[in-house]
Amino acid sequence: MNLIRSAVVSVMGLTLAVAAGTACAKQTVKLVFIGPLTGGVSANGIGGRNSADLAVRLKNEDPKAKYKYELISYDDECKPNIAVQVATKAAADNSIIAGVTHYCSVTAVATVDTYHKFGLPVIVWGAVLPSVTYANKYAEIHRVNGTMINQNQVAAKFMTGMKFKRWVVIHDTTDYGKGHNQYFSEALKKDGGQIVGTFGVTADQQDFTTELTKAKELKPDVIYFGGLTPLGVRIRSQMEKLGIHAVFEGTSGIKSDAFIEGLGNKLAEGSLSFIEGAPWEKLPGGLYFTGKYAQQKYNEAPEAYGPFAFAAANLLIDAIEKVGPNRRKVTAELANVKDRDSIIGKVTFDDHGQNIVPLITKYVVQDGKWVVWEESEYASGKRKLKAL
Repeated sequence: MNLIRSAVVSVMGLTLAVAAGTACAKQTVKLVFIGPLTGGVSANGIGGRNSADLAVRLKNEDPKAKYKYELISYDDECKPNIAVQVATKAAADNSIIAGVTHYCSVTAVATVDTYHKFGLPVIVWGAVLPSVTYANKYAEIHRVNGTMINQNQVAAKFMTGMKFKRWVVIHDTTDYGKGHNQYFSEALKKDGGQIVGTFGVTADQQDFTTELTKAKELKPDVIYFGGLTPLGVRIRSQMEKLGIHAVFEGTSGIKSDAFIEGLGNKLAEGSLSFIEGAPWEKLPGGLYFTGKYAQQKYNEAPEAYGPFAFAAANLLIDAIEKVGPNRRKVTAELANVKDRDSIIGKVTFDDHGQNIVPLITKYVVQDGKWVVWEESEYASGKRKLKAL
């Protein structure tokens, strides 16, 4: 009888312990990540997703965290119509509180109305078209990276300062490419550079013989490319075949390991890219990020914009921890982000939700790697950029 009574007490004790554990379980809060997980720029999308996932994993390891976080990922394929579909799916799901959204400008600008309509606060982690934040004044839309205006002002001043004089511009005909053409051309004119030819090409174009033959006849010092990695790889490789040895000056859209892998070290050598923010690799938080990223053993690199996705996810998590899993409250809290530390430097959102980025980092490909310009052998004079 005593054995039976003891067993009953033990079972009751176990039941009470389980009940107490359940009562203490943290509420799960869902975040959404949206980016190109397939297609030509999928390396950037997957790197961004992994980086947002890292922020979630690290927070879930924190015993002081109020909530448990879950990341839902959607593939926008870098296509506006697909982006609107997945944005609508995410925004209509009331269990999703906030989002880390979009690498491609064409998808980011296509979805802002959707997020505003459903009241879903999002932080864009990669798209650089200014109108993503500045075309409207939507409280739900934020962007942690800078815009192509910043990039192109620095790119023009930097290159004219190196005494290059003649440019041919090749850009894709999406809003992204046309925007880069506009802002670079405006900045270059102010800085005294001359554009001797401009060619718009489609993002899926394969043969550039016509455009590049005309470009060669114009004898540019620099070929400026406004577009993403896959297109840039094709253009740069065909420049070589046609004997065009102008400097290849790209935008943040080619700042990817995939660009170097697609061309090979020899053809990629000396290519230039300009990206918003401080060189995160050199910031104390950057070392933390790369160390933690390596520990998780992701199969893919974070790529250039991974740190921005990590920073965006952390900003959302911090807001939720402070005000709770409520879309309106999170939106209001993000408006208060001023001078916030992150692995990409200080973050301050202006009245349009745009991070005020204090500087642009210049990169050059050297020996198969993207190297900060100031630390390269090109900057020291040991190597020279190719020109006709």
